Amino acid sequence: MVIVQGPIPLLFGRGLPLIFSPPSTHTWVRTLSRKRVLVEWNGSGMLLDLIGDRCAYISLSGRQRPEERQIIPGVQRRLFTPAREERKRSEELKELKAIMSRQHSSILPGEEAFADFKKQCLSTENWINKYDSDGMQVWIEVQKNSVPKVHKIKCKMAIKDVSAATMYDVIHDGEYRKRWDPNVLESFDIARLSDNADVGYYSWICPKPIKNRDVVTLRSWQVTDDEYTIINFSVKHPKHPPHSHLVRAVSILTGYLIKPTGPNSCTFIYLSQADPKGSLPKWVVNKASQVLAPRVMMSVHKAGQNYPAWKQQNSPNLKPWLHPEQSTLATMDPAELSIQRADSLENVDELTKLDVMDSENSS
Repeated sequence: MVIVQGPIPLLFGRGLPLIFSPPSTHTWVRTLSRKRVLVEWNGSGMLLDLIGDRCAYISLSGRQRPEERQIIPGVQRRLFTPAREERKRSEELKELKAIMSRQHSSILPGEEAFADFKKQCLSTENWINKYDSDGMQVWIEVQKNSVPKVHKIKCKMAIKDVSAATMYDVIHDGEYRKRWDPNVLESFDIARLSDNADVGYYSWICPKPIKNRDVVTLRSWQVTDDEYTIINFSVKHPKHPPHSHLVRAVSILTGYLIKPTGPNSCTFIYLSQADPKGSLPKWVVNKASQVLAPRVMMSVHKAGQNYPAWKQQNSPNLKPWLHPEQSTLATMDPAELSIQRADSLENVDELTKLDVMDSENSS
């Protein structure tokens, strides 16, 4: 409550002022709500209500009911348009900066992203089992509409002879991947984004006549007492645009959840939704992923069995994914990256391009 003298600028709603001249030089003003103000002077008073562009009053004498509001003579609403517009522009600019700041910071997965990924890995609702044999299961997510899209696939494997910690190291160790992955064409880490996130490049060999693929992904990881989690998704890197001789694929969401079941055993879950782009029909991609997934999982399992012996001969104590201070990668501001959307990449007619390249090479 404030005491004012002379004409009173009353603020309603979004700060739009009204000028009211009471019959007293000493007046008490109390704001009750966005559209109601109490004005008191010399033991009298009234409630002022904003109605559209006018102001009505209700007497406090009790002789007037609320529905008997009257327009107050001499009350004028002032819009002060220039100042109002300036405030509006200033507020919009602040909001825009806040949005941009959230976008830049949110590209790094937070607790919510890891929790959602774990929920998807452990859920069976809206998932169809496509394979179940020898401790390995393959699931695909039920599509909620009729629009064709690449499946989200989930593979679960019970590993009885390799620890969760070892399987986690296998997925992280880029040097070792070049040893066990026969499809790798080129693989390297580009930059470090934080203690538990980096950005990297990976290209792989595809069977002819399909063109080879590559991908640039942001990878982030989390280790707790009872599980290891790795997730990645495609990003645009200013210094690593798509190559003309490769098809840039898109990882919408890919990751691993590894849970110990004993000192030398674990449950290994792989979840992925990735678009290889190019001109491959979606049904071909979906069918191939279901057939190839068990083979890939078995290869990863075998890599886990052989990793301890290999690592013992190859920098056994070097594990920057566990010890960030060991990393020699250049650091990079995550704000320089943006999410790579599948629909923003060209659908290359790779079979036609391959025929042209073959004819050029043979001439």
